[in-house]
Amino acid sequence: MVEQQNVSVITKCYHCGDECSEDKIVLADKNFCCNGCKTVFEVLNENDLCDYYTMEEAPGLNQKNESNALFDFLDNEEVAKQILEYSDDVQERVTFSIPNIHCSSCIWLLEHLNRLNPAIISAQTNFSQRKLTISYYRDKASLRSIAELLDKVGYTPVFNLEQAEDKSGTKTFNKTLLIKLGIAGFCFGNVMLLSFPDYLGITTLEQAYQEVFRWLNLVLSIPVVFYAGSEYFVSAWKSLAQRFANIDVPIALGISVLFLRSAYEVASGIGPGYFDSLVGLIFFLLIGKWFQGRTYEALSFDRDYKSYFPLAIQTKRDGVYASTAVKEIKKGDEILIRNGELIPSDSILVDSKAYIDYSFVTGESEAIEKGKGQYVYAGGKLSGKQAQFVVQKPVSQSYLTSLWNNEAFTKEAQQEKLVDQVSQYFTIVIIAISLIAGVYWQVVDPSKTWLVFCSVLIVACPCALALSTPFTTGSILRVLGRNKIYLKNADIVERLQKIDTLVFDKTGTITNAMDKDIVFEGDDLTNAEKELVLTAVSSSTHPLSRFVKSLMKGVETTSYALESFEEKVGAGITAVVNGVEVKLGSSTFVGIRNSSITENASYAYLKIGSKRRGRFVVKNVYRKGLKSVIGQLKKKFKLAILSGDSNAEQKNLASFFPEETPMLFSQKPENKLLAIQEMQNAGQSVMMVGDGLNDAGALKQSDVGVAITEDISTFSPACDAIMHAESFSKLDQFITLIKKSRYIVYASFLLSLLYNIVGLSVAVSGWLTPLFAAILMPLSSVSVVVLTTLLVKLISLKLKL
Repeated sequence: MVEQQNVSVITKCYHCGDECSEDKIVLADKNFCCNGCKTVFEVLNENDLCDYYTMEEAPGLNQKNESNALFDFLDNEEVAKQILEYSDDVQERVTFSIPNIHCSSCIWLLEHLNRLNPAIISAQTNFSQRKLTISYYRDKASLRSIAELLDKVGYTPVFNLEQAEDKSGTKTFNKTLLIKLGIAGFCFGNVMLLSFPDYLGITTLEQAYQEVFRWLNLVLSIPVVFYAGSEYFVSAWKSLAQRFANIDVPIALGISVLFLRSAYEVASGIGPGYFDSLVGLIFFLLIGKWFQGRTYEALSFDRDYKSYFPLAIQTKRDGVYASTAVKEIKKGDEILIRNGELIPSDSILVDSKAYIDYSFVTGESEAIEKGKGQYVYAGGKLSGKQAQFVVQKPVSQSYLTSLWNNEAFTKEAQQEKLVDQVSQYFTIVIIAISLIAGVYWQVVDPSKTWLVFCSVLIVACPCALALSTPFTTGSILRVLGRNKIYLKNADIVERLQKIDTLVFDKTGTITNAMDKDIVFEGDDLTNAEKELVLTAVSSSTHPLSRFVKSLMKGVETTSYALESFEEKVGAGITAVVNGVEVKLGSSTFVGIRNSSITENASYAYLKIGSKRRGRFVVKNVYRKGLKSVIGQLKKKFKLAILSGDSNAEQKNLASFFPEETPMLFSQKPENKLLAIQEMQNAGQSVMMVGDGLNDAGALKQSDVGVAITEDISTFSPACDAIMHAESFSKLDQFITLIKKSRYIVYASFLLSLLYNIVGLSVAVSGWLTPLFAAILMPLSSVSVVVLTTLLVKLISLKLKL
């Protein structure tokens, strides 16, 4: 008679994977552990979003403890203002903190929220920061309803209004890593102490004590392996689940083999095991991780271009408006924004009316009208006459960063990097070598089998290989930042290495926007006319307008009011002041026949009402070191000039540039963009250098766009790099440093390769224990960091950067 065995059947929840109780809930042949999980499934099923469950098995979050989160506080207008990043009559944008984001299924579901609520325009996740940015139509949804929707599907947003103000610059550290490091260090010290009898071969020790010491070593190793070293197992498992072997796979395998082998030896009484090597391995790996994190943190700080944005705003100080660095603006400050300038912080409009262009935020170029006392969100660009605002929030540099990195200005993705291609096969090769070495030593000398097997897995280090590029580029970004040259991200370095053509704008780029000689040609202007002109140009940020304004120094405009203002990029401005029309710009724009022109000068023609009053003649001063810079650049690159001005200075420019240099004048912004496209279609890799005022299209189209800026320049999200005007003379050195950085990467690759060859050779020969392998592993990373940093420093010193 066969005895029947009781078989226990466990039913798992289709949504979250937890075990279902006997009173499970069934819907559509699916089992659920609670009503919360069933409700989420119903919501997803009704909206045809069940693909969520095909990406991973039971990807949802347990809903047994249904959230009782109340979001009625979001109906409060003042609270909403602190949370919203942008709001107008059509749409609003908000970024939520969502700690529950944990896998690719979460990302997929959250980025398809528009299928749950059509009022949602877009949703983008930032997995590393566990944040979700949502844009939605304000007439069809509210901030509260969006938060409630997220709560309903199991991704409850977390609000902390005390942290609403920008906290950039506050340093954080990984407490968990420090705790793990402390536990591993404590256990390592004690395991080493308890292993001394075995190290010294003391045989007089009583057998009972020796066994107790060995069992204590086993006990001490358990928290180190299963807590301090848990991250390696989790990472390895996730990697293998994606059918990819990352660097943590051989490490996790080595730790597992050492622990199991050592536990077997102690349990069977045949030996002490390798607990000293095991615990020491994890301890030194964690030290390496800590060191790596600290180094990245330091580089991140040095590369923190957010605090260096060359954006300055006219701020009232002691009753007078003066140019103030954006990071110094405080709540309550009164600021003056001119046409084309970015509003750097949430503010209240003081003037009766203003038009704000939010294309940087929403992609919509149509300007929005705002009235006196209305709340205006940061990121808008003033369109038309200048306006006064009162700052309501400190300037959020991180928000300016998000504008700079707006996907509208993002270049196409780069090809897969060399290190990514190498790392795919590295782990597989290392595991194969360790297995072959283990089999070999099992035949030759079985006592060395496990030591060699583990040592090979541990000593092989692709970390040095992986760190070569980021630490090289990080060091370069630090050197450039010190010289007031700021790249948007590290990928720009790779694109700069491929540049073969440099295109320059003229006004404000190769000419000095701060140093001009300006005179007015025509009958002398009356005081009333000067006041009209000064009022008109005060709303413009164009270099010529600024010089006209400087010529009017001392003129009062208190009795004049700007009624309307329009600036046509590349042509001129039209303003109505106290009912009188003032036009200033090119001869064609103003309607004045172009009279004689001279070299090395720019012209702004003036018309007041129906009277043609003359022209302002601005003699350009070229940037210091221009001849030397061009002399060096022409040896390595093709050069070109794209200018919106007339060709009056063509002959003069020819003395700086090579004879065959293409020089295109009277170019509108769209013409500049098309000219860049033609060069690219001809196979050229183009870097555009402009002032960011009317070069936005060309800067965006070029492979690398560099905006030259003075202290009073406006912020230009379209560019890839910002260079302070005083660093223009270093342009050649800056490009040379980046071009040479590829050789630094090659050198660090070679060092990493030599380390792995030597390390593997010693490990395979049986001369290296896992403990020393664990020490050598982080040392290889340190050597790459030191090498790349020193080489970048040496090259930068040689280039005088």
